[in-house]
Amino acid sequence: MADRSPAGLLEACVVAGVSNERLKELCLVFQQDNMMLKNGHRSTKLQRLYTTYCICVISKYPYYNALRDCLSCFLLQLKTSRMSEFEEQVKEFSAKLALVPIPPPGPLHVVFNLRPLQIELPSRLDVDRPVLDLDLHLPFLCFKPKQILQIISCILMEQRLVFLSTNWAKLTLVAECFMIFIHPLRWQHPFVPVLSCQMLDFIMAPTAYLMGCHTHHFQEVAEEIDDLVLIDIDQGTVSSSGSDRLNLPDVPLAARDCFIYRASGLQLHYDLDLCHAGSQTDVNEVRARRRQWQHKVNSVILNVTMELVVNIFSEVCEFLNYEHRVFNSEEFLRSRETTDHTFYKRVLDTHIFHSFLRDRLNRKNDAFTRMQLNIRSETRRLRTMTESPRRPTMEEVNRKTFRPENGLNNRLGKSMPNLADYRLLTVPVRQISVGNMPLQSGSWGPSRPIRTFNLPEFPPPLSYQYVQKYYVDLISQLTRAISMATPDDSALLARYYYLRGLVNSVAGRRVDALGDFQSLYKTDMDIFPAELLNALVESLPADERKLAEQRPDLKRLISRVKKDNERERARPMDGGAVKRFELPKKHLHLEDFVRCVQESGIVKDLETIQRLFEALTVGQQKQVDPETFRFFYSFWKETEAAAQDVDLPAVALEHLESDECVYKLSSSVKTSHGVGKLAMTQRRLFLLTEGRPGYVEITKFRDIEDVKISSAPFLLLRIPSLKIKTSFRKESFEVNLKSECDLWHLMIKEMWAGRKMADDHKDPQFMEQALANALLMDAVVGSLQSQKAIYAASKLAYFDKMKLEVPMMVPKTTSETLKHKINPSLDQTSPHAVDVLLYTPGQLGVSELDGGANPKLWCALSDGKVLVFDAASWSMQQNSVQVGTSRLNCMLAVNQLQLWIGSQDSFIYIINPRSVSCNKQLTEHRGAVTGLTLEDRADKFNQTVAYSCGEDGSVIVWDVCSLQARRQFRVSCDRLQSIQVHNGMLWCCGRDCVLEVRRNGTVHRTMSLPDHLRSSARGFSSFLLFNESEQLWAGFADAGELCVWHCRDLSKPFIRIQLKDCAGVVCMIKVKSQIWVGCHGRSAAGKARGKIYVVNTDRYTVEKELVAHADSVQTLCSAEDRYVLSGAAQDDGKIGIWKVE
Repeated sequence: MADRSPAGLLEACVVAGVSNERLKELCLVFQQDNMMLKNGHRSTKLQRLYTTYCICVISKYPYYNALRDCLSCFLLQLKTSRMSEFEEQVKEFSAKLALVPIPPPGPLHVVFNLRPLQIELPSRLDVDRPVLDLDLHLPFLCFKPKQILQIISCILMEQRLVFLSTNWAKLTLVAECFMIFIHPLRWQHPFVPVLSCQMLDFIMAPTAYLMGCHTHHFQEVAEEIDDLVLIDIDQGTVSSSGSDRLNLPDVPLAARDCFIYRASGLQLHYDLDLCHAGSQTDVNEVRARRRQWQHKVNSVILNVTMELVVNIFSEVCEFLNYEHRVFNSEEFLRSRETTDHTFYKRVLDTHIFHSFLRDRLNRKNDAFTRMQLNIRSETRRLRTMTESPRRPTMEEVNRKTFRPENGLNNRLGKSMPNLADYRLLTVPVRQISVGNMPLQSGSWGPSRPIRTFNLPEFPPPLSYQYVQKYYVDLISQLTRAISMATPDDSALLARYYYLRGLVNSVAGRRVDALGDFQSLYKTDMDIFPAELLNALVESLPADERKLAEQRPDLKRLISRVKKDNERERARPMDGGAVKRFELPKKHLHLEDFVRCVQESGIVKDLETIQRLFEALTVGQQKQVDPETFRFFYSFWKETEAAAQDVDLPAVALEHLESDECVYKLSSSVKTSHGVGKLAMTQRRLFLLTEGRPGYVEITKFRDIEDVKISSAPFLLLRIPSLKIKTSFRKESFEVNLKSECDLWHLMIKEMWAGRKMADDHKDPQFMEQALANALLMDAVVGSLQSQKAIYAASKLAYFDKMKLEVPMMVPKTTSETLKHKINPSLDQTSPHAVDVLLYTPGQLGVSELDGGANPKLWCALSDGKVLVFDAASWSMQQNSVQVGTSRLNCMLAVNQLQLWIGSQDSFIYIINPRSVSCNKQLTEHRGAVTGLTLEDRADKFNQTVAYSCGEDGSVIVWDVCSLQARRQFRVSCDRLQSIQVHNGMLWCCGRDCVLEVRRNGTVHRTMSLPDHLRSSARGFSSFLLFNESEQLWAGFADAGELCVWHCRDLSKPFIRIQLKDCAGVVCMIKVKSQIWVGCHGRSAAGKARGKIYVVNTDRYTVEKELVAHADSVQTLCSAEDRYVLSGAAQDDGKIGIWKVE
């Protein structure tokens, strides 16, 4: 009891839910007056006394500010009410809150009126983020940046932390801020930011935890247990219970310096930041301005803290083996600065890091992944395009001070690069200091404006009828919002559909709710509520299920929900195990040896590992004993470590290119240029002279003419020496390598053969493979230490043997036309087929962060994987985008924001080319989608429509803006495989015929197979139509020829063009006045190979015959009529870039 009434107090805390999730609790503590007899004695005079009450609102969503505003409004209402109405008013208040739908992630906030304030419920910024409704700048007001880093370091190392403050509300708010700062890492241990005095014994828990209590208990807590991290919010200090100083490692220096610099530029004071603005007279406008400022500050802080996490952990992904789910922690630690080892050793063993690893191995596309891609330097991006073993580049050797690699090389050209020399594709990194680093955005920058949706007024009496009326009003309000939204703003439409589906499901309109959630396929699948939808489907009564299954779209939705639910149940509960690499303890047969080598990160390629197995088992049973593997692995790692310590003189750094690495260094030897050490990079051999340190260029591998072992006289002995003859020197270079001679001879010959093959085939990967072979030879010789070591190492001389066994000469026409080759399967253990290629030009006026600056090459591999290359540098731009799990058949750039992909699983997936994300699907087809085309109609509406066809003969006409199917019809043919629009008519190509179809679906004309190909099992494979000459060109899957028809006479072809050594045509494209034809065939030795024929459309002759790939040419695409890109089937799996004459 008290004799005066203070204002209500609001406290925030966190409680544990039934399933261990953290529930957020906001408490309103206030005092209600009671008229009582003074001192309990009878008297005519009454005294006003007050009783303390506490109202707690518990939610699994952290709406701290919104719930504080709600309770503040309720407190105002209670002040004017009678005690007899108290219980009823609490019920009404809680019922109103229960009527408020939680907005889905994205740019739509929900606003409701709880007089006198308008309350805004913010949505989650992203699907993988929690709701953000608290002030993230509070810790920056309480602590200096160095103390914030100390606290984050302690959290990452899973220490026992206790926050202290005299203000209970600060404890939860500050602790929650730190949980957000470490995202996407998640605290896995007890989280109790508010401990009462009766709960202080919780700090005796033997596990890691994060707790908080009143500062009054500081001494009691500090004396109770050692090694506690005590964080005084009021004083801004971080200390240990054992001492005043915190003896724990700090975060890595590079990340620390960057964070401190970023934090120094934060604008944290609202009044100072907006002192120039005029005063607002309306309280809701004042609150709106404050929310807008807070949203801006929160976005900047989120970017700063996310950049910190990325700077600490970004290179973890380079030491993961995704196939075997292994993290090579030893390798990762070896790559870190020595001063940072203590920090990483403690972090790598935590639950919080293990969960982070699991997400990376599951290829989670979250804010960490997106920022990691944004800040990755161009050099590192290009290095991901090679398989070179890890060695420091000259750029890294030369960089002695911290220069964060988050300045992208901004290429000015928006068109294709000049590929005059494919060797010039290496892009130097711009060196920048911390002071002028641009702050890269993850997903927290306000990429689109935030919109609000106002809920209807709450019904006065909250009875069933009035609540149903409220739902009806809310549904009709959302329906109006949907009708007023433009199709271009699909993100906003998706949020309206989501909210309407949510309200429909609560109101008992289950079928309508299913229809709303089905609409998310065409607007934004990222917010698809799988769990809610599964519960909705399972709760459908028989009559409603029957009604839903009468609608084809809902029937498909129900079927898909069931399949997805079964797939989800089959997944491991823990998200998949994460293993640490360990050396084997038993003998390894080939299969186990392959797995072990891939896990170790030495090499991934299956054929190379098989050759290594042969080398390590020469002259013995075909199994590798653990001791041999341990020697081999240790020698490999020692060699790698030695390369890190190579101290090159400044004169050597001047001659070497920035991306060169020293891979092999001899002992001190006598040479024809004096005494020194022979060094090998991926490009050249050079001599580091002794005495006065100097550099002597010996040769680049491409300039070698001959390498042979000789002997040099020394007193009465003959010492083995190596002679290297080059094209630019008359005299040979001779080096007395003694016992190392045979090994260097093998390695140099392999590098020479690999360079020659790389130059002939314009494929730099051959050089990378040769380098891996040479280094494996070195490790085999070093680990075996026996007479058979050189013979064993020769098993790895793959390119040198190829040079002797098979002529490596590439036909002159092929060599002159081919500019470059890319291997999109570098991160795979074996090649994958390149099924579809599509080039999209760069977009002027679109920033690089928005993904539209440079042209892109889209590459569809098997199993629904799409890779994206920057077509200005041919470096991989993004991680793969997974669109289903089936083969992809076709791609079409519909506009700047839509790229359609037809899949074998009957879906059309829609990727946003700027964000490189797939969040829309078209599900109307029943069979595999085989073709896509566009038509720009010159009618009064000037609309663009898209056509899609399926192998079952179905054709759907789409409105591109709304993604609605305008019309659907079916044509009769054997496997409809492609479509084109020509002169207002739709041409459909099946195996057995080509049909000219009117827009209403009726067949106008039919063109059958030519008479001499009627017996062909697979018939037509592809066709092209020319507007200029009114001609139709067709290729055949089983015949090495092209046939040409006049469009006005389809009875028979007027000309046939024979394609020499071609077994069948796979694809065709028109480039300028040429037809480029991709084919499959066989070499003289019977091996599969792919050729490209360039046919002149005026003379109907083959101008060029290009030996393109070691397997069938699967796909062709044109890049601005300057280059043609070809993709090969699985045995080759590469992309060729060809110059167009």
